[in-house]
Amino acid sequence: MDVNQFFAAGINYKKTDASIRGQFAVNPEQYALVLCKAAQAGIRELFVLSTCNRTEIYGLAPDAETLMALLCSQTTGSIEDFTELAYVKRGMEAIEHFFNVGAGLDSQILGDYEIVGQIKQAIKFSKEYGFIGAFLERLYNTVLQSSKAIKGETELSSGTVSVSFAAIQFLKQQLTQPANKKIVLLGTGKIGRNTCKNLVDYLGCRRITLINRTDEKAAALAGELGLQYALYSDLEQQVTEADVVVVATHAEGPVFSKQLLENSGSKILIDLSIPNNIDPAAGLLPHITLVNVDGLSKINDETLQKRLEEVPHAKAIITTHIGEFVEWCGMRRHVPALKAARQKLMELQQCGLFLATHPHIADSDVDKHSEMVQKVINNMALRMRRQQLPGCSYIEAINDFFTVRVN
Repeated sequence: MDVNQFFAAGINYKKTDASIRGQFAVNPEQYALVLCKAAQAGIRELFVLSTCNRTEIYGLAPDAETLMALLCSQTTGSIEDFTELAYVKRGMEAIEHFFNVGAGLDSQILGDYEIVGQIKQAIKFSKEYGFIGAFLERLYNTVLQSSKAIKGETELSSGTVSVSFAAIQFLKQQLTQPANKKIVLLGTGKIGRNTCKNLVDYLGCRRITLINRTDEKAAALAGELGLQYALYSDLEQQVTEADVVVVATHAEGPVFSKQLLENSGSKILIDLSIPNNIDPAAGLLPHITLVNVDGLSKINDETLQKRLEEVPHAKAIITTHIGEFVEWCGMRRHVPALKAARQKLMELQQCGLFLATHPHIADSDVDKHSEMVQKVINNMALRMRRQQLPGCSYIEAINDFFTVRVN
């Protein structure tokens, strides 16, 4: 397997703000269309990672431009803008980048472990459409192993630091008695649920009203946490009456506008969505305080400093796992030769010379024959890995076949 056919191209928080990233965010419907177009283009292994911090496309392709064109065919942002803003990585650089992303080293909040769940979802979606082959399957699994080792052996993800928790720290900075404030939380998915639990656990908030586009989901979470919920049709009234509004939805644009807030009282608005689900213009109103994921990521504490000290240890773990993956890639190149050798050995079992040199093995003893072939193939694979001489290993395998013994 030639790793130089593997590309990663994307944009993230380092060079683009939330409004730009929103133009290239990919929802499930767009993701499905990207994969359909990939099939037409002859691409067989590919996945898209779209989060609040990044939109990236990974795949085996003739060039990165092919992947970027596929991605941008379904985004509101143009291929020209994406090309200007994107980073493009190839081969080992792309592989290392994916390991760093999976470890949380490339996250907006260092060590944010939520990225692992997002990667799993991205791979699962692509796999359902048949775009995760041997290369990406192995790479993905090795990245997960590396990420798990980093989480277990380092303090990179220690403490409570995430975008949802940063929202809690922001409210602590802005309010003297947050537990007394009326809070409306729109969106009860993973981020919304985590934020809601943090509001309860860390700020003691109980005056929380949950709203979701699907009313039943809001009711279910409210019942679980002992909170209130309101119908989605009552959103505007609830926002008007609230002291704090937290939005964590997957809408393609703002769910309420600046106009709704012009005559309201003072409010804090927290937008945890990409693209922005609160009209950024609302932040211009003198009585409105608005913060989005980019603003929240700047909130720092001692936990982040401790995490920085763990980066070298995490990098060392990644290096080990990359080495294992590269070794596997090298062995994949030898698969055709190993298959050919196995077939030839199976044929040689029937020849007179083999029967004469192995009189202790009966013709009918299938298990012994299979064990012998497997032992020879294992030895051949070992030599090929160490010596990188497939032709010589093939000849040696034939010689082994007539001399190897099995119990």
